[in-house]
Parts: sequence; C-alpha cells; structure tokens
Amino acid sequence: MNPTTNANLAVRYEDVAKAADRIRDLVVETPLIEVHALSEATQGRFFVKCENLQRTGSFKLRGAMNSLASLSANDRTRGVVAYSSGNHAQGIAAAARHFGVAATIIMPEDAPAIKKANTIALGAKVVTYDRYSQSREDLGRRIQSETGAVLVPPYDFAPTIAGQGTSGMETTNQLRARGLSLDLAIICCGGGGLTAGSALALTTSFPGAKVWAAEPDSHNDTGRSLLSGSHEHNDPAARSICDAIVTPTPGELTLPILQACGVEGRSASDEQALDAVALAATRLKLIVEPGGAIALAVARKHLDELQGKTVVATLSGGNIDPAMLDIAITRDVGLI
Repeated sequence: MNPTTNANLAVRYEDVAKAADRIRDLVVETPLIEVHALSEATQGRFFVKCENLQRTGSFKLRGAMNSLASLSANDRTRGVVAYSSGNHAQGIAAAARHFGVAATIIMPEDAPAIKKANTIALGAKVVTYDRYSQSREDLGRRIQSETGAVLVPPYDFAPTIAGQGTSGMETTNQLRARGLSLDLAIICCGGGGLTAGSALALTTSFPGAKVWAAEPDSHNDTGRSLLSGSHEHNDPAARSICDAIVTPTPGELTLPILQACGVEGRSASDEQALDAVALAATRLKLIVEPGGAIALAVARKHLDELQGKTVVATLSGGNIDPAMLDIAITRDVGLI
C-alpha cells in the first residue's frame, strides 16, 4: 500500500506538508541531536528528535495549532473542547490562547499536577474525570452538545494527525541537511497521531525507512493491532507510569495509516522507561517524561537491531512531575 497516493487514508503526505507550511511560524523547530554513545554502540548514527523542547513541552502543540488554524472564523467563536491526559491539553490551551478562542479541557483526575497547572495557566477551563470508570469521549461529546464548542480530539482527527506529522517533516529536512538518509524511526505511540503523521512524512521521503511504534509493555495495543490486522484493546486494569501514551486502542484513523506505512510495534517496561528518563537527564541534559522517553527505552532494549543504521528516536514530551524526575535520576544508568 502506498501511503502517498492511497485515497482511502484520512491523512496523506500532502496534508502533512500543508500543515508544515500552515504552522511554521507557530511552533518551534525542535533540535535533532546525535547521541554519540549510542552511535558508537551501534556503529551507526543515532539521533533524538527533541519534541520535549517544543512550546508547552511536547509535540502536541503541532496538532493543536494545525487544528485551530484549520477552523473557520465562525467555528472559533464557538470555542473548543478537548480531552487529554495533559500534553494535548496544554497544546490546545496554548493554541486557543493564540487564536483568542475559549477552551475547555477534560483531564483525568490523576493527571500529573504540573500538566493541570500549566493548562490552567494558559487560560483553559479544566474539567476532571475518572479515567478508569468514565469515558472522556462521552464527556467531550456531552460538553460539545451543551456548549456548541468544536471538539478537537488528541489523535483521531485529521488536522491533528497532519499537524503532529510535521515533526517527521522537520526530521527529514534535518537529516538531509547533514547529508544523511534514514533507516529507522522509533516514535512514542499512544493513540498513534504522532506516529501516523510522522510515518507518512518519513516513509514518503525515505522509501526504504522503517518505523517502530514505541509503547509501554502494559499498553502495547498498537503493536498487537498491527500484528493482528484489527483493533486490539488494552486490559482496563493495566497501569503504567507512561501517562502521556496510555490509550485503550489505536485510533480509527491512525491504524490504517500505520498499516499503510508498514509500521511495526516495539515495547519496553516502565522500569526501562525510567532508565531512559534518567539517561536523558544525566547524560543528555534533557528533561523527558516517561511516555516521552519510551522510544529511547525501546532503542536501548533493541540495540542489536540498530547496528550500522541511521536511527532517530523521538523524545515526545518533557512534562514530568518533579517527584517522578527525582525517582528517575537516582537510578544508576550507564552511557548507553
């Protein structure tokens, strides 16, 4: 299946390219940094794409800005509603502030306090719910019905996917500026918006490249869905410290894109995610949350498969609670 020409996909490469033009002046071009210890360990080139250094601390601003920029002036007057564990929340709040739009954000009661505080500081109204007994989607639709606000989902929404994919577009340009191609991209994956959008950009630009969707072991629904060919669900009782990427199942729009791009699933444990947080903080001087570090954790777990390759792992977010960061940086991790 060709992701560039497949008319059945909700988002195509051209949509990501248009989004890149649309939001270029609204987001930060995040750095692509080589991790020399991992380059040496793999006898290749290993980079991290630092979406933790994006405004609001994650890639989610990209999808939020593209979604709100795509709204008509009339729709913006209605306001927006979104549901999120925190990073999409902050992205929507920042985008709404930029465009002068009222925003209501539905967040889990157990979302990290720093994410709630930042969302409120950006001017959004926060409504909390119990992620284990209530449906955020149902709550979002109810608020939308009651207020007339426009619903902007965190991943299963074409403008969101296209906007998030601009991270992959930047990676393409940054690799080419170094005279490099791409063998493998490892991308943190929850509902699949970042992975799907970036895979479109990367596999179109580098047709031989592979993409891995990186997930926590306890929430590897995307990997299992890609193997089975249908939507697999996570155990509702499963828990993970990777709160930013804990979703029940891949998106209806994102899974077909991942399939068309030949994406494969890989996962790592919460302990390995904490090690990756510690490595990023102590060795790379980068603050990353557990969900944002899962791609780095997967890379370290599968170093034998990276030998001789040019690899990019996305650090998708840096909104970590200070207490969690304290736990992580006390861990004894090596150079790789």
